[in-house]
Amino acid sequence: MTTYATADLCDRFGAQAQVCRAPVRPYGRHRAAQGLIDCLQCCEDAASLRTQLAQPGNGRILVVDGGASLRVALLGDRMARMAIDNGWGGVVINGAVRDVGHLQSMDVAVWALGHVPLRADAPERGRPGVEVSFGQAVFRPGDFICLDQDGVVVLSQALLNGFAI
Repeated sequence: MTTYATADLCDRFGAQAQVCRAPVRPYGRHRAAQGLIDCLQCCEDAASLRTQLAQPGNGRILVVDGGASLRVALLGDRMARMAIDNGWGGVVINGAVRDVGHLQSMDVAVWALGHVPLRADAPERGRPGVEVSFGQAVFRPGDFICLDQDGVVVLSQALLNGFAI
């Protein structure tokens, strides 16, 4: 797979490249990632995230709309380990993570708005496989996402035709 930089994608695709304006930042050891998107909508619901990460990831990046909640963490070191073990390319969370010290040493791309030590314990009620939006970007299953120190860029499936990923 060719590796892309978010700035290069913006230069190549201009306004067609969606730039996520949410201030997510990297927490895992991997400071860059790219791949096809899968989505989950779950606010303060770590159980739905656990269920999704238990599925084969096949290198996809799971984009989680956690409602921008920083009240509780959706992902910690155990779920990050699950993501690695099941072949997820990374996780982007519009919400919080925990176990930051452990995440920093794990071979995974985890991006989130922030961190808090309190674990989410809401009942499982998430919606997998749905379009989610945050930070003025729309994330659809099957679209392409690229993350690096410059930010997060999303390319639609239509733009991917003829584009080597």
